[in-house]
Amino acid sequence: MRQIALKVSAGLNLLLNWLLILAMALLVLDVVWGVFTRYIVGEQANWTEELARFLLVWVAMLGGAVAFGTKGHLGVDYFVGKFDPSIRKIVALLGHVVVLFFAMTIFVLGGIRMVHDAFAMEQTTPALGWRMGYIYMVLPLAGCFMVLFTIENLIRTLRPSADPLQRSDSVEQVN
Repeated sequence: MRQIALKVSAGLNLLLNWLLILAMALLVLDVVWGVFTRYIVGEQANWTEELARFLLVWVAMLGGAVAFGTKGHLGVDYFVGKFDPSIRKIVALLGHVVVLFFAMTIFVLGGIRMVHDAFAMEQTTPALGWRMGYIYMVLPLAGCFMVLFTIENLIRTLRPSADPLQRSDSVEQVN
């Protein structure tokens, strides 16, 4: 069961990475087109700035989820590293529970409400004419990835793998 969960997690991480690569490529092309139309054509295409802003938000939110999943996010564990291993494990578990609560309430539930409200109010973007609910969908989507990665990290903290090739966190590497 654990191997299946790890394969699903790896697959989701790969999908998320490719989605980010695509979004970054679109962002670069959009900005280059905006610069080209502004300085070469003489008048910037009115949609390029808005699209760049929305793509940047999506890249930032999904990139944060990827960084969280690969444990590449900022963490200050200097003092935690000084604790006894059993205390480190408790601190790591507490951290996972706090992140799980935050991701569920703010990102997933709050994001779903925000998407729902944006669709209900029929908000649209000024230049592109897109419904804002689609733009806001990045909140619950990134939140779902954060919840899945947090559950995975929580399981790894509770049951450390004997496989040395599995990723680990210095704080959570306690037996």
